[in-house]
This record gives sequence, structure tokens and C-alpha cells, in this order.
Amino acid sequence: MSDEVLVAVEATVATVTLNRPDKLNAVTPAMATAYAQTLRALDDDPDVRVVVVTGAGRGFCAGADLGQLDQGVEHLDRHFASPDAAPDTALRIRKPVVAAVNGPVAGLGFAYLLCCDLRVVATSATLTTSFAKLGLVAEYGLSWLLPRIVGLSRATELLLTARSIDADEALRIGLAHEVVPTEEVLARAQALAAGLVASTSPASWAAVKEQLLADGGGTFDDSMDRAYALMRRSFRGPDLVEALAARSEGRPPRFAPLPARTAGAA
Repeated sequence: MSDEVLVAVEATVATVTLNRPDKLNAVTPAMATAYAQTLRALDDDPDVRVVVVTGAGRGFCAGADLGQLDQGVEHLDRHFASPDAAPDTALRIRKPVVAAVNGPVAGLGFAYLLCCDLRVVATSATLTTSFAKLGLVAEYGLSWLLPRIVGLSRATELLLTARSIDADEALRIGLAHEVVPTEEVLARAQALAAGLVASTSPASWAAVKEQLLADGGGTFDDSMDRAYALMRRSFRGPDLVEALAARSEGRPPRFAPLPARTAGAA
């Protein structure tokens, strides 16, 4: 695994650190691949229940390393248009991914940010899509994802102008879930992750994440049909039994971890 992506696990919470602090964690091809592989490996690890993503040093992620943009179209196609290394891996794994946004975010870093399920942002952070200033498009599905988070009008403005916004504006428009002092952002994200572990069901997380992705482009009736099928499955699952027993006994629930995916599964 690349030393540009670090992993530490404590009490079922994995902290993944983008680790090029001298470059504000600008992403190289090896780093993008390592990040996606790391998330998939953590999804398969029963000792990990929630993932926190942050950046080393004073930045979260300044986007793709601009040096990569000078290496030609074939290089960009091969390394930055590969589904195997895409930021949406965070959306597609079954476990919650919490961003601890400790500093500047731009471009590909913005995609990493949006693909996390929950986002805790430092007061000192600045965020920009940046693509329009480089003659690029809304990359990695951001034209689908950003309007669903902040609304179509605001997403259009952020993508067309590529202007920077601060943490307070990010909170106001729904891009951030919480804003905290910079020195507290990682601890707060880890505490949020620990709270999920302590009180909610891994099987529920997996199903809800699947629903959110699947229902984004369908009709309400499609969503209802999918929900009914998942409801019937969850009614028969062990987590409901455990939740009711825990409530009756006045204790925290002890939900089972997610199993490893079967070989070849998505």
C-alpha cells in the first residue's frame, strides 16, 4: 500500500489520512488507487465499522497533483478516468464514511469530500470545485451529486464560478454537517463515528447507503417498492431482535459486524 495513504484503527473506527502534506495532499495516480483500495479493504474488515477520512498537515486535499496534468491525455485517461480509483468508492462501500475536513479542498478533493456520507469541516477550511478554472468539467459525477446536496441553483453557481467558499457558507448551504474549530475537527469526526458504532446497526447503514444510491435516479414508486423489499428483509434480521432486547434490558445494542463481501462481489 502507498505511504501516501495512511490507516489507523482504534475501537472499530478506521482513520484514513491522505498523506502528502507538503502538497496539501494533492493526489497522484498511486494515491488515488491506494485510497480506493484502502476503502474497499476496510469495507471487508469486520473489525472496522466506520471510516473517517482526513488530510495530513494543514490541508484536506488540494485536488489532483497539477504535475499530472502535464503528462498528456493518455496518462489522464489511464489514471484519473479509471473507475477502480474513483472517489465514489466512499459512497459505494457499505460502511459510513465521515470526512474530517481540516483545511483547503479543491477539485478532486471536492469530489472526495462530497462522496463521504457525513462532513465535519474546520473553521479554517476553504472549498472550491475549481474545475471551470482549468477548462475541465464537473468531474466524477458531481453534476449528479452536488445538486442533491445543495440544490440545483447553488450547485450550478459553485460549478460555473469555481469560487471558494468558507466553512460557514458550507454549513449554511448543507455542504457541511458541522463546523468546528480546526484543532477539534478530527476528534469530532472520530467521536461522530464512535457514536454511530455505539448506537446504530451496520446492516442498516449498508441498506440505507444502497437505497440512497439506487433511488437517486428513479421514481417515488420505485423507491417504495425497493423499501418494501428491504423492510421485509430487515424485519427478519437479527438486528431488530437485538435492538428490542437492548431496549428492554436498558443497555446499548450489540449489533454484529458486516461480513466480508463474497469473492467477486461489487
